[in-house]
Amino acid sequence: MAYNKTAMLVSCILLLSFALIFSEGESKVAFRSRSTAKPVLVCNEIYGTQVGDTCFSVMAAFHLTTSAFNTFNPNLNCDKVFVGEWLCVNGLVI
Repeated sequence: MAYNKTAMLVSCILLLSFALIFSEGESKVAFRSRSTAKPVLVCNEIYGTQVGDTCFSVMAAFHLTTSAFNTFNPNLNCDKVFVGEWLCVNGLVI
């Protein structure tokens, strides 16, 4: 009889341990997926660069701060702007 109680106690402990490990793993997966969400840029207006355009001239023409311009165009290399390159000049980061 004592053997059955011990076996039952060990089984319950193992079952609870498994449940706790599983729930901990699930919460980490959910937390990780929320914390790695990257901001999304929604561009409301674009501009195609023309001969003579520079990053500074586009910022001035559209009254943009350097920070806003760089946020709207994160991968832009201002030393290599080419004619016809599309630049975001009005947007929102969500």
